[in-house]
Amino acid sequence: MLAQALPEPLPSGDLGGPALRAFFRMAEQWKLRVAEQRRLLGDPPESTFYKWKRQQDGALGRDTLERISYLLGIWQALQILFPDPAQADAWLHKPNAAPLFGGHSALERMLSGNVADLYVVRQYLDAQRG
Repeated sequence: MLAQALPEPLPSGDLGGPALRAFFRMAEQWKLRVAEQRRLLGDPPESTFYKWKRQQDGALGRDTLERISYLLGIWQALQILFPDPAQADAWLHKPNAAPLFGGHSALERMLSGNVADLYVVRQYLDAQRG
């Protein structure tokens, strides 16, 4: 039996443009300030951040791609849970009584700077979806 060759994964540089374009559209919908955007992306240097924002392209490290992936998953889960886009976008900013958030908003949890907090928020929303 011959082993079937697995396709080579895309180099992460090929994903930078689409990931950044999606991130900046999402950040606009969520009405995120520049400092919040930078924090969610893992605190890149200001010059790098503004280059990404201006060009909507660039080579991204694994950490930044992972962060954007979690954020896109959070955005998608919110769109499913709240058919009204305004309600979905607002949820992120509202205080949440769930133990995971301790009365703070999901955005506050996400802004801790740890990629694990993005994962936890995404996992929470996926569980809510069922």
